[in-house]
Amino acid sequence: MNSEKIHKMVGTAVLTAVVVVVYLLTMGLMIGPFNITFALIPIVVGAALYGWQAGGWLGLVFGAMVLFTGGANAFLVINTPGTILTVLAKGAAAGVIPGLIYTALEKKSRWAATVCAAVAAPIANTGIFLLGCLAFFMDTLAEWAAGFGFENVTVYIFTGLVGVNFLVELGTNLLLSSIIVRIIDTVKNKLSVNRSQGA
Repeated sequence: MNSEKIHKMVGTAVLTAVVVVVYLLTMGLMIGPFNITFALIPIVVGAALYGWQAGGWLGLVFGAMVLFTGGANAFLVINTPGTILTVLAKGAAAGVIPGLIYTALEKKSRWAATVCAAVAAPIANTGIFLLGCLAFFMDTLAEWAAGFGFENVTVYIFTGLVGVNFLVELGTNLLLSSIIVRIIDTVKNKLSVNRSQGA
């Protein structure tokens, strides 16, 4: 096994631990029924450094953490298979899509690739969640909306359920994009040096 594969495996393992720790440390930061997802940041770093497959793995780990820590309990009692599918799919998409975007843009501009990947992660995460709601939970969400005084379930979903969380996650990823770029630059430059020395 060459050093690049070892580096990728070790790096992905370290970022897996970071995703778990960040998720656990921020579980209590709630806006509405959901916690703010700062775990998207190491997922974007992993997707950019090691490709969409690593991003997908890190996203699945994030999804598993949501399921195992009770973050999706309100939905699990309504539709268990639909909840598991939605949570794992949104997590994986939050890693795969940024990874693909980063790879497509990296040669033109690493900075632009990182910012676009960082923006794509919360969009994918929230977008797949909304698709899951549409497929599995609309009747229940309509009841919740009425209970909170919303006449329109769509307004409830965007303002009462996911809107603020999405904006906080998007803003955090944008604010931290410069740090993400530095991390990626440092690691990629070190890999380039190692390759040239090993050549």
